[in-house]
Amino acid sequence: MDALLPSTSNVHRAPLRWESFEQTPLLAEHGFAALVTVENQGQRTSILYDTGMGRETLVHNMDVLGVDPGILRAIVLSHGHTDHHGGLSGLLARIGRRNLPLVLHPDAWRDRKAVFPGGNELHLPAPNRADLEREGVVLVERRDPSLLIDNQVLVTGQVERVTSFERGMPGHFARDNDGDWTPDPWIWDDQALVVHVRNQGLVVLSACSHSGIVNILHYARKLTGVNDIYGVIGGLHLSGRVFEPIIPDTVAALTDMAPKLVLPGHCTGWKAQHAIARALPDAYVQTCAGTRIRVG
Repeated sequence: MDALLPSTSNVHRAPLRWESFEQTPLLAEHGFAALVTVENQGQRTSILYDTGMGRETLVHNMDVLGVDPGILRAIVLSHGHTDHHGGLSGLLARIGRRNLPLVLHPDAWRDRKAVFPGGNELHLPAPNRADLEREGVVLVERRDPSLLIDNQVLVTGQVERVTSFERGMPGHFARDNDGDWTPDPWIWDDQALVVHVRNQGLVVLSACSHSGIVNILHYARKLTGVNDIYGVIGGLHLSGRVFEPIIPDTVAALTDMAPKLVLPGHCTGWKAQHAIARALPDAYVQTCAGTRIRVG
């Protein structure tokens, strides 16, 4: 969180007011959540892409920013890792039983863990199906692409892997039907959101990019038939010594696609942030909780 980042014509930070440092602040965490609002012919419709990690962080920040959770038409889960679905319980407790659709890949229910090079292990529990059904959520499980908000937002579903350097997440495991931990490097449930903005191009949101952000952008182009990438927003998972070797290839591919806006956050890592900022100085936007991007 950086309260002093300046706004621009299309990048709006949480406003600083006389009383800002005397009120409840925005919260930052190792999680991801994005409110996606589409405006067409004067009609504004919103969905939520992921819900962060902490149970109350999402609803807290929505309150601080003055966002009414009641406006949501649907929720899309990028994948089953806890730092992307942890805020579901707090959100559903706030909005009550509304039969809200929750779009996710079937593999998002898998119990998982990450084993790091130093040997430490991190449990990554999946969302609880019974709890969600009890809250009245309508579960929409899809491997294939789907469309939301009157066909205006594309959910990629399972992303094709075509690049030579984006090879998944080594040290990632999932429980099989016998309860044993088996390698799960590909994290097939990773899915992105794509919006085609009139006269601009594609805006692609990827929460963690376990598919590889370049794979995701290629797939977005394939699904839509639109070549121009206007914006890339979200986590690129280039942090740590396992992923840092592919930063040059990733940045070279991004540079070749020439997006006009790149806002990398969450799991991107500081080395990749600096590399992207150097390669695409006019497109790069520093991430920050409470940032609002307007395209079109």
